[in-house]
Amino acid sequence: MDRTYDKYRKTMIATCGMNCGICTAHLREKKKCNGCNSDDKDKPFHCTKCVIKYCKTKQQLNIDFCYDCSGYPCARLKQLDKRYRTKYKMSMLDNLTAIKEIGLDNFVKKENERWTCDCGGTICVHKNCCSICGKERTEK
Repeated sequence: MDRTYDKYRKTMIATCGMNCGICTAHLREKKKCNGCNSDDKDKPFHCTKCVIKYCKTKQQLNIDFCYDCSGYPCARLKQLDKRYRTKYKMSMLDNLTAIKEIGLDNFVKKENERWTCDCGGTICVHKNCCSICGKERTEK
């Protein structure tokens, strides 16, 4: 499978706005996680218990993204966003706003540009460097 396509396909964008293609769990060599939209096989334990993925409101309303929920943004999403803004310089809420405004296809294209290293590898949001060459991330 083409890894470039795999990293940024639409199914890798989680309900909360996370691009699972840039996650450490997806980029690792062994037991690679296939993202929040896949089954729980090979996922980190905390992901299998994600209160956002398994949100009852999400399931009742059958929504794809949190921004379609009447409770948006919920306390859990705000907490997750704050952690990612602080530790990783990435925002779930900004991602969700972009998806809503420009559409999922255009968001995925922008993510491809934002998180692809000059060498063609993927920049890991959690390690702040390329998963192939190790080059530290610079804002694009």
